[in-house]
Amino acid sequence: MVDRRQVLAFRVRAQQLDRAQGSLADTAVLDIGVQDTGPDGGRWALATRGVDVTSLTGDDVVMLWTVRGAPHLYRRADVGAVATAVEPSSDADAGKRIYDAAKPLKAAGIGIVAALDEVAARMREIVRTPTVKGEVSGRLAEVMPEPYLRHCRPCDAIHLYEMPFRLAAVRAGLELRLDTSPPVLERIRGFHPAAAPGDRFELIRAYLRLLGPATPKHVADYLDAPVKEVKARWPGDAVEVSVDGETRWLLAADEAALASADATTTRLLGPFDLFLQAKDRATLVPDAARAKELWPVLGRPGAVLADGELAGTWRPRKSGRSFTVAVQPWRKLTGSTRDAVVAEAERLAAYRGVPLAGVDFAA
Repeated sequence: MVDRRQVLAFRVRAQQLDRAQGSLADTAVLDIGVQDTGPDGGRWALATRGVDVTSLTGDDVVMLWTVRGAPHLYRRADVGAVATAVEPSSDADAGKRIYDAAKPLKAAGIGIVAALDEVAARMREIVRTPTVKGEVSGRLAEVMPEPYLRHCRPCDAIHLYEMPFRLAAVRAGLELRLDTSPPVLERIRGFHPAAAPGDRFELIRAYLRLLGPATPKHVADYLDAPVKEVKARWPGDAVEVSVDGETRWLLAADEAALASADATTTRLLGPFDLFLQAKDRATLVPDAARAKELWPVLGRPGAVLADGELAGTWRPRKSGRSFTVAVQPWRKLTGSTRDAVVAEAERLAAYRGVPLAGVDFAA
């Protein structure tokens, strides 16, 4: 039986938030994918885990639309295994992942996986050279039949449904070119999906290894997959763990690490850092009002991680060349913790390439 503090300390250690230096090859979060949303996205997540990102290029990493249709960074060398790992396991799984786009396809008698394959084939034909997303979307609308299409009110135009578009891109062997806005799609060099992802990249195992102990529902919510599908693929070497009285599971190989976990590190986590993506939010932040502050519907802040606990939120404040980090603590921070937060803010400013004007700690 373990408590929430042990769970959080285990995740800090499993996700390597407590290390000073590391390489892409040994950075565990790249096995499940590092979400790249916002200016403090994928590269900052790697930097907080000790990776030198100053010279990171597309030769090192690849960006793909994968879990929940969000852009994620992976090692380029792993792209074949990742493509296989993120494939839906069935029509039911695929249907859950594409939300409302599944209804017209089902009504037309079109299988969801088959529909993704059809979209992927057309995308592959269109994207022969680097192509802006809007152009790909417009050309798809010209060649795909009605069940695949929707009316976009903001654009007053007909588009492919967004989630099939995103999830079909990897199936088409397409990546997102780094640092492009609007996104530019291009073919992945030498793309060959692996026959099987292997334990390291299998998503349920990766979730348990990095965000465990967890339940099948936690994993299903993270993947946007049906709980039934997750249970059917549940690892045979997962063992039961009681977390504050709730039965959860952890990979057997990680039992000792959970029992001995301890965390003293301080980090400024980006709004979509993997640590904050765990689907047991009440474990991360038991106070409902603070949880609402950390995960609003729009405009997420970052989180202050201190001594294994989420201790507040932070937001960047930039005006011209002036860069300030505004911190909203949830408890009184010790002098050493405040110093550590300032050091992390200095690192964030250096990452952004601007001088730090100061750290504003709210009363």
